[in-house]
Amino acid sequence: MRKVARAVGAALGATLLGALGAGCADGPRDLAVDLPLSGDLRAHDPALVVDDGDWWVFSTGDPVVGGGAIQVRHSDDGREWTYAGEVAPGSRPAWIEQTVPGVTNLWAPDVVEHDGTWYLYYAASTFGSNRSAIGLMTADAPGPGDGWADRGPVVVSDPDQDDWNAIDPAVVTDDDGTPWMAFGSFWGGIQLLELSWPSGLPADGATPVTIADRGAPPNAIEGASLLHRDGWWYLLVSKDFCCRATASTYRVEVGRSRDITGPYVDADGRSMLEDGGTILLSTDGDMIGPGGESVWGEYLAFHYYDGATGGAPHLAIRELGWTDDGWPVAVTEAPVTSTPQVGD
Repeated sequence: MRKVARAVGAALGATLLGALGAGCADGPRDLAVDLPLSGDLRAHDPALVVDDGDWWVFSTGDPVVGGGAIQVRHSDDGREWTYAGEVAPGSRPAWIEQTVPGVTNLWAPDVVEHDGTWYLYYAASTFGSNRSAIGLMTADAPGPGDGWADRGPVVVSDPDQDDWNAIDPAVVTDDDGTPWMAFGSFWGGIQLLELSWPSGLPADGATPVTIADRGAPPNAIEGASLLHRDGWWYLLVSKDFCCRATASTYRVEVGRSRDITGPYVDADGRSMLEDGGTILLSTDGDMIGPGGESVWGEYLAFHYYDGATGGAPHLAIRELGWTDDGWPVAVTEAPVTSTPQVGD
């Protein structure tokens, strides 16, 4: 499954587990398993992809590298990462500047595969504006370079017409083979839009439907991902504020529904349309403001701001744990509780 999220079968899950070795046993766990990463880990809004033993992370572009194109990192084992290059560097489609003037870099990609074609969704926007667009490129294989063909805009938000923001795409396919895209940020909250294969574009007559909302300005919710497991759809979102180095307040929350279109509720039964959400990840020591997450199988990729290096964005990947009642767990250590003393 961006920032994606994907419905991946048991066979893929078993392949990933085998690649990580005996340290990641199959089956539910109370705690998540943190992959020990090394190498080039400076990634923001990571979209994780595993394809035939190759691990890829696509992430937000840097304005001074490759014309701000989507960045790509590669690993043979999910642990040691190297910078592989950019997607279509220096060849940004002309429609982006015409639709969203002033774009300096492309944001928050998601990458999915359908019938042998790879679909890369990304956001074109500027900070503080909902004049935004989600674009699409396709290729025969994942990775960097010029093998990606522009397929134009998927959805565009106009400040004069729309109360939602077309950024942060996350695409999944349901059990009936229908693709869906969650997207959105601030403004009108998280939206869900039905797509169509093989174009990867909106289905005929489809319009965005709100599936998560904080209900009050500034409505700081974005970066959705969707995960399908045991008959439940899980909606992950990033709340509060990214991109402020050690002052970032991002956190990841989750709700679930039996239907991909919702309603999504948290572990306490609160609706995600009314600011519900169970905390999955939050600041912990030097791991500041985790968010911008994506899901591939049972693996959660996210960025955080590293307090040990002054707040640089840092890639992390964890294999999710699960509670007995079917809620994902992304923390790797049980909370410390004090021992009651005599007289307490």
